[in-house]
Amino acid sequence: MKRLLLINLLLTGCAVGPDYERPAAPSSPAFREVPAGWKEAQPRDEIARGTWWEIFGDAELNALVERIDGGNFTLAAAAARQRAAVAAVAISRSGLFPSVDADLSVTRSRSPTGAIGGTTAGRVLTNRSVSLSASWEIDLWGRVRREVEAAGAEAEASAGELASARLSLQAELATSYFQLRLLDVQKQILDETVSAFRRSLELTENRYRAGVAARADVVAADAQVKSAAAQALDLGVQRAQLEHSIAILTGEPPAELAIAPRPAYSAALPAIPPGLPSELLERRPDVAAAERRVAAANARIGVAKSAYFPQLLLNATFGYRSADAATWLSAPSRFWSLGPALAQSVFDAGLRRAQGEQAVADYDATVADYRQTTLSAIAEVEDNLAALRILGEEAALQEEAVRAAQETLNLTLNQYKAGTVSFLNVVQVQTALLNEQRAAVNILNRRLAATVALVRALGGGWQGL
Repeated sequence: MKRLLLINLLLTGCAVGPDYERPAAPSSPAFREVPAGWKEAQPRDEIARGTWWEIFGDAELNALVERIDGGNFTLAAAAARQRAAVAAVAISRSGLFPSVDADLSVTRSRSPTGAIGGTTAGRVLTNRSVSLSASWEIDLWGRVRREVEAAGAEAEASAGELASARLSLQAELATSYFQLRLLDVQKQILDETVSAFRRSLELTENRYRAGVAARADVVAADAQVKSAAAQALDLGVQRAQLEHSIAILTGEPPAELAIAPRPAYSAALPAIPPGLPSELLERRPDVAAAERRVAAANARIGVAKSAYFPQLLLNATFGYRSADAATWLSAPSRFWSLGPALAQSVFDAGLRRAQGEQAVADYDATVADYRQTTLSAIAEVEDNLAALRILGEEAALQEEAVRAAQETLNLTLNQYKAGTVSFLNVVQVQTALLNEQRAAVNILNRRLAATVALVRALGGGWQGL
């Protein structure tokens, strides 16, 4: 087979059509939102290759994400499509070699004898035939090689799409997991708030019984307790939905996955050096897949152009044919044929020209898609860098707001006990503290989501396809 392939390559000239060159893509010298002190990304920086989720230091998250590969059906479908693309390369490559067919047949037939309209019975003949036939297209103009090139690029693009699907599912699970955990934190805040409100209700009832507080204060305090308790219960709906979503991502029925609450959850927020925009061309699987689609479209231009040139086929047949079983496989029954065939389309009503124009248009479309994908990738990094910077500043201010609201509550409660302010003031500052605490948790949730989105925008670390 190697000798046949060598002969084919020696007989063929240069493949028609343009040789591939990676098209220019949008880029910039650096990301505008990189904070001062961050350095250019290197393979030994904070993000682990492939297992990027480990940077958050949560063993339960690690275990859940690692179950995606073995259980997620969306990923299984993407993996099957990638295997099909690899098989397509072998299908295209088979065109570089001759095809050999074997034929064995035994047929019986009756032929008429005697005069027309006579009654003489016809003869029954038996024909036996066995043969081998081979056909080989000499790839003079590189059509087959361009098809192999296109199929190979498509297989590489499919591998990129598989990696991109895996990364998206991992990021989706991590984001859902952090949302669930911070709902646990909010539930804890609300439970503590309900306890504080009950203490206020008890204080108000005692003051009412002592005749120093109005019945309206007791009603307001009771309503406040029930409102906070209802908010705590309401979080259960969203938590259950997130838990079910995580179960689906891991390939399990929702009823079979239970994630125990962790009220005191503490999430790590690692610093992620983004590196240079040009590195996205090699790091992000969707960008790499888009670039491979361009290479495949470029090769198909060569396939379309090769239709303007004649096809050279070598055909050979060897076998035995006889009506007598005794002499079937003997020399007198042997037959063979050998010869080239040259075929050229003379008139096709503009078919080849249209196919060439279509191939060029497809190439232009893939180039535009590649450039748009690259530009969107850079924008996603910038978006999440900006989000992390702004949310970091907002988180610091929000912590101050929580401390101020807590101090205001302490002062107001003392004033209420002293009888210098009404219970309405207590209700207002207690509600303000709860809102500030929940706002701080929401900011943390957004920071975690932006961190996961930044890792995804960077391609999940520095792993290759």
